[in-house]
Amino acid sequence: MFWLIRLKKYLADKIKKGVAVNQHNEKTMVIRKMLFVTKFEELGFGALQSLLPLRKSALEHVIFMNVIERDRVAMQRGVGYKKSEERKLREQANIRFIDWAENLFEQGMEVGVYIVVGNLVPQVIDAAEKENADLVVIGRRSRKMMEVFYSGADITELLSRIERPVLVYKNRVDSGSVSEKPFDKPLLAVDWSPASMRAVEYLKNFKDVIRKINVVHVASRKELKGTSNLDIQQLRKEKREKLDKICEVFAANGIEARSHVYVGDTIEEIERAAGERKSTLIVMGSSGKSVWAERWIGSTPRYIAEKSPFPALIIPHGGEN
Repeated sequence: MFWLIRLKKYLADKIKKGVAVNQHNEKTMVIRKMLFVTKFEELGFGALQSLLPLRKSALEHVIFMNVIERDRVAMQRGVGYKKSEERKLREQANIRFIDWAENLFEQGMEVGVYIVVGNLVPQVIDAAEKENADLVVIGRRSRKMMEVFYSGADITELLSRIERPVLVYKNRVDSGSVSEKPFDKPLLAVDWSPASMRAVEYLKNFKDVIRKINVVHVASRKELKGTSNLDIQQLRKEKREKLDKICEVFAANGIEARSHVYVGDTIEEIERAAGERKSTLIVMGSSGKSVWAERWIGSTPRYIAEKSPFPALIIPHGGEN
């Protein structure tokens, strides 16, 4: 456990030099503490830096987490438990995290570390609960890449089980790079469900980070009472009025917001809207479906989180169904 002792000593020394301990344990709709889950290959320090503008809002504490898959160090016939492999992987993560921690300490931020062996989802949920994290960040490549970061099954299970907001970070298809400011111009997709309204409450606290937000609703073709242009315009008017009320909430909190109504397939239209509005992030409320239902029935938030090329922030449903 030398790696852990050394890292704890390093962090303790820095804290003694003036980094205050986080005393914010109350549940709020702001991001003070972020759990940053990484395998390093895809979600590196550049991605972390792009999220640091959240400091203008409330962010003050980052917890780094690296989960070593059990298969990499598990018992094998003729080999046994690969203790040396575990030590090597822990030390590699330790070295990376010390470098990252030093950079954040210089900016006056607090840092925590988890390097664990086990299954991803339960380990992440456990750490998020212990640390009372306000946001969990996890990486995934966009759908046009040949490889993936965390599997779709991992993302589905995490979104279905965790009760905290999750940001699924993506490399962009065109350049392979991450957005410099994911929260700069988000697109909020709403359907007026309790989860959608929780997303509104969540985002209205980011006036120092969000430059502009586009609020979008996708109406299904079944909602059209007729096929005339008059019918379509009437539907758009009704939806637009409801969206404008949400925009007024953002405006009252100092955030520029615009409303948009699309008609058609929900997933296709959300991605179309995100592209047309040059969005840096898609925000949605979670469906609240069980893991089984998510896998076999599917949901729009799950699809956007897993397969859309846009980063996705999924706000928990809060127990509503």
